[in-house]
Amino acid sequence: MSEHLVYIALGSNLGDRPGNLRSALERFAPHVTVRAQSYIYETEPWGYADQPAFLNMVIEAATSLGPDALLSFLKKIEKEMGREATFRNGPRLIDLDILFYDDLVLDSPPLVIPHPRLHERAFVLVPLADVAPDHLHPLLGETIFYLLMNIELKGIKRFA
Repeated sequence: MSEHLVYIALGSNLGDRPGNLRSALERFAPHVTVRAQSYIYETEPWGYADQPAFLNMVIEAATSLGPDALLSFLKKIEKEMGREATFRNGPRLIDLDILFYDDLVLDSPPLVIPHPRLHERAFVLVPLADVAPDHLHPLLGETIFYLLMNIELKGIKRFA
């Protein structure tokens, strides 16, 4: 069983936001081993503005799960925690997204790796740069730090 390096984004804007992030992290074992975690950032909603602010973070982790099994595992955690389907970019109790899986490039709905819009989203790039500033985006050929330097950072602040 080989270990794969993955980066996962966590977000929450409903209920006990810090508690939701902690609860999700606690549910990763034994299938996902957290190696590093970013600071937590409070960010303005993206896409649909009429909702509470998000808390976002990113982890670097190891897993022996394949990409599809990892996605299923993360969706199971979301469901166990009480996430309910709403609308695209709507409020969420917990949101878990695979950003990178090794250097894999995959476009097989419902899974696209690297995450298709991560390079446009400061709420992903800021915490991702905490744990992997030198990680190379396999499609864009740029580091996370470089991508971060080329986007607007308004509306993101470190959460106490």
